[in-house]
Amino acid sequence: MKSYIKKAMYVAAVGLLASGMNACTNLEETLYSELNKGNFYNNKVEVLQAALRPFTHMQAWLAPTGQSGYYYHAELSADQLAWPQKGRHGYDGGDHFRQHYHTWTDNEGRMRTAWVLMWTGVGYVNAALMDLEQVDYASLGISDTEMAAILAELRVLRAFHYMKIMELWGNAPIVTTVGEPLNPPTQSRAEIFEFVKTELETYVPQLLPYSTELIGRVSAAAGYAMLADLYLNAEYFVGTPMWDECIAACDRIINGQAGGIGGAPVLADNLTETFSNTNRNARESLFQFAFSRQGGFTFDWGGFFMGYDNIREVLNVGYGGWNAFVVIPTAFDAYAENDLRKQQWFLFGPQYKYGTNEQILGTEEWNGQPFAYVNSIRRESEGDLTSEGSMAEGEENSGARFHKYKSGTLEDPNYQENHYIIYRLTEIYFNKAEAIMRKNGGRATQEAVDLINASRQRAFTTEDWPAARYTTATLTMDELLEERGREFIFEGKRRTDIIRFGKFTNGSWWDHEPTNDPTREIYPIPHTQLAANPNLVQNPGY
Repeated sequence: MKSYIKKAMYVAAVGLLASGMNACTNLEETLYSELNKGNFYNNKVEVLQAALRPFTHMQAWLAPTGQSGYYYHAELSADQLAWPQKGRHGYDGGDHFRQHYHTWTDNEGRMRTAWVLMWTGVGYVNAALMDLEQVDYASLGISDTEMAAILAELRVLRAFHYMKIMELWGNAPIVTTVGEPLNPPTQSRAEIFEFVKTELETYVPQLLPYSTELIGRVSAAAGYAMLADLYLNAEYFVGTPMWDECIAACDRIINGQAGGIGGAPVLADNLTETFSNTNRNARESLFQFAFSRQGGFTFDWGGFFMGYDNIREVLNVGYGGWNAFVVIPTAFDAYAENDLRKQQWFLFGPQYKYGTNEQILGTEEWNGQPFAYVNSIRRESEGDLTSEGSMAEGEENSGARFHKYKSGTLEDPNYQENHYIIYRLTEIYFNKAEAIMRKNGGRATQEAVDLINASRQRAFTTEDWPAARYTTATLTMDELLEERGREFIFEGKRRTDIIRFGKFTNGSWWDHEPTNDPTREIYPIPHTQLAANPNLVQNPGY
C-alpha cells in the first residue's frame, strides 16, 4: 500500500507540482502506510478500501468543509454568496474580493489549492485502477459483475473529476496512467468533454443500482445524475445541445431504473428531511458523502458558514466558524416573504439563546449590544442605513446566514451526523424541466411546470400555494433560473447555472457589475503549474 500512496502522490498534480500535495491533510498518516502493496488486496474489504480512497479524498475539494476547492470558486464567483471584509476580519489579501468582482489572476493561492486537490483525486483514481485491474479478484470471492462495478465506480468518479476540472479551467490535460506522460499537454474543452461523455456512457450502465448498501459510493443513480448534468451543459461546453439525452438520463432516475433508497428515489415531503442529521437515508438523495461525527469523519461546515462563537449559544452546538460566507442581499431578496425556505434555510433577524427569549450579544462592531443578522452589507454601526454597501464594508452581522443543514443540538444522539448531498432528485426534476423548455424554444410545457411545482410546493403553505404555483405563462426561463437559485442555494451549483443561462459575465447583483468578458467564464491555469510543465498552455485572456 505504501507504493500505492506514493504513486497517488506522484500523480497528485498530474506530474505538474508534487509539492502541492501538502494541501491535503494526513495523506501519509494512514493505517496502511507501512504495508507493501504485495501484502495488500488480500480480501474484499481491502479492495473496497482502495476503491473508496479517491472518493473520501474528494470531500476536501467538493464539500464546503473549509478548504479552498471547487466549492469556494463555484459559489463566491456567483450571485448568491460572498465573503466580505467585516471590520478587521476577512480581507485575506483580497482573495474574496477578486472572486466577487471577477478580477482574479493566475496567482491565486486558493485556486492553486483547488487545482492540486482536484488533480490529487485524479491521481488516486488512476493509481487505484492500475492496482485493482491486476488483482486476482475471483480468489477473493468477488464476482465478475461485482468487480466490473467496482472498476466502473472508479472510472465514473474520474470522469466526474474531469467534468468539474473542465467547469473551472475549460482546457486541461487528460491523464489516465500514473506518471505518463511526465509533462502532459493541455487538451481542449471539447476533448475533455468527449472523454467525460465516453467514460460515463460506457461505465455508468455497469454501476450497481443505488441502495442503502451503496450510500457513500458511486451508484447508477449517481452516474446518471452526472450524465444529466453533463448533457444539460453540453450546448455551453461544446456548442451541441443534448436535451433529449438529458431527459433520458433524468427519466432513468425518476422512473427508479437506477435504484434509490427504498427502491426508487422520492421527493422529500418537507424542506428539512434531505439536510437533517438523519439524512443518511434521505429518500431523494442520489449521491452523497457519508460523513459521521461518531465515525470520526464530521461534515464540518462551520468554517465557511458559521458566525463567531456567540452563535453556539443560538444553536446549542459545540462548533463556531470564521464568520465568512454571507448571503448577498439581492439573493435573499429573491425569496418571497411567505416562502418557507426563507424561514427554514437561513439565520436572519434577532438571534436568541437556544430555548429562550434572551437575545445574544455582539462581539465586534455590536459588542455588548443585542445581535441580529440584517440583509445588508454596510457600516450600520457607524450610521450608514441607506447605502448599497460593498465587499469592504461588512460587519459581524452583515447578511443572512446559512442554516440549510442542521446538526442538531449537543444532546441530540445524531448530533453532526449529517451527510453532504452531492446530487438529489429535485435537481433531476429541474434538469428535465429545463431541457424540455430549451427544446421548446424557452417556453414552458405543462410537463415542465409540473416538475418544478412538485418541488416548489414544499416551500409554501396550503393557503399560499394557489398564488405561488407556476403556470406555463409564469414559468419563463428567467424565472426558472431564479427558482433554481432559491432551491439550490448553498449547494455548490450556482456558478455553472448562471454561466449556462448567460448571466455570469453579463449579470449584475448587489455591488457586482458585469465584466462583459467571456474569458472570465473559465479560470487561468495557475502560473506555478505553467512554470513546472512546459507543455501547458494558458487559457485565453490571462
